[in-house]
Amino acid sequence: MNRAIRVAIVQEGAEPLNLEASMQKMERLIRTAAPSGVQLMVFGETWLTGYPAWLDFSPNAARWNHPPVKKVFARMVTNSISVPGPETERIASWAREFGMVVVLGINERVRSGPGNGTLYNSILIFCEDGRIGLHHRKLIPTYNERLVYGYGDGNGLHAVETGLGRITALVCWEHWMPLTRQVLHDHGELIHVALWPSVHDAHQLASRHYAFEGRCFVIATGQVVQRNQLPVELTYPEDWNREPETPVLIGGSAIIGPDGQYLLDPQWNRADMITYTIENLERVIEERMTLDTTGHYSRPDIFTLAVNRARPS
Repeated sequence: MNRAIRVAIVQEGAEPLNLEASMQKMERLIRTAAPSGVQLMVFGETWLTGYPAWLDFSPNAARWNHPPVKKVFARMVTNSISVPGPETERIASWAREFGMVVVLGINERVRSGPGNGTLYNSILIFCEDGRIGLHHRKLIPTYNERLVYGYGDGNGLHAVETGLGRITALVCWEHWMPLTRQVLHDHGELIHVALWPSVHDAHQLASRHYAFEGRCFVIATGQVVQRNQLPVELTYPEDWNREPETPVLIGGSAIIGPDGQYLLDPQWNRADMITYTIENLERVIEERMTLDTTGHYSRPDIFTLAVNRARPS
């Protein structure tokens, strides 16, 4: 537990709804990070190929049979990836080349079998040997995300054994699902990755609570996306034209210790790659002296938690 972990958080967005350009950008970022000794690299919620923030900001996003929205959705589907697929093979090769753990939010498209055509808000964790250690689909799309995403399953609710330690990950409002948190705490996580569109105040609260409750390090990851990066097919409030470079997603990425206190304060409106070294990993053990929700502060003789890990196949 004496070693340190060098982390890189990618707070700049992908090339929106452009899969190949985003893959090229991802490779550039990984190759830039590797020489500085980065061991864990995190890309935000549906980074590949862009969080659908237009659902929140276009007044016509939920209109029935609205041609511009259908065009944007079609572009979103076309630029989503399958797991496994050619894109995951490329990412695995970069992780393997640099011995790096890569955590990545994706728009996932099912291309055959049950759920063919469904999109999922998913997380992948590539281990340092290139294998996909985690393939998690967000359990419940949040609010208007349900217009574009399907409901996930329990298959990805587990920790990943890596050379850095056990790593878990959840998407956005899954952090307010108590049983989901407890399932991952039960796996003895060292580092938890919390993916958000941006880590605004309530999301900071949830991330810090997760760290305190789970007695683990939390990497809360957001993105910076400007108004002029949203799909041009849609309409937005009139005043947007006066300030097109105003962010709609404001970043806020942070790293939190197992006592719930910040190690890296929230980074607002920085559209770049943020690096930080987590020291003294033994703090995870130290902090569990006072609170250990899977050990002396649990009551398995009273409570039982069962998880259905089946995935449609």
